[in-house]
Amino acid sequence: MSRVAKEPVEIVKGVDYSLSGSTVTMKGPKGTLSLELNSEVELSQEENMLSVKARSGSRFSTAMAGTTRALLANMVTGVTAGFEKKLELVGVGYRAQVQGKKLNLTLGFSHPVVFDVPEGITVETPSQTEVVISGTDKQKVGGVAADIRRFRPPEPYKGKGVRYAGEHVVRKEAKKK
Repeated sequence: MSRVAKEPVEIVKGVDYSLSGSTVTMKGPKGTLSLELNSEVELSQEENMLSVKARSGSRFSTAMAGTTRALLANMVTGVTAGFEKKLELVGVGYRAQVQGKKLNLTLGFSHPVVFDVPEGITVETPSQTEVVISGTDKQKVGGVAADIRRFRPPEPYKGKGVRYAGEHVVRKEAKKK
């Protein structure tokens, strides 16, 4: 059995859990999330704990049990506390600002980059060089952060570009004469 799936998921106070068919829905103070269960996975509830088990002993069903348990734990965290990613813009003249549901980025190109913020995600800019992405769905928050970073990833010589907060960019030495 998967080591991840052995541990049950605790449903905290304020989270409503419902299972209809093969769809799990969690409702909390931050929003609602749903997950389609794989046919190889079995879900059981005891008091305020959810347990995930593999239906068969196959390698695939064991892997899916661990994956499903992790997704359920992320759903509980998402509807209660939410997820957040921070990006930093490093470079002279690199700026970001939010205008409604659009993020305007000045990244050294001849044109401004306009990013449409998807539904369920909020983007804030506490300063011109910081972008904070938050939402209930961990996968969506990480995907949006990766999409924004993809416009101008950090380059290895000067370190300019969009990077995650706390990310270490390995710098290369410039050419020598």
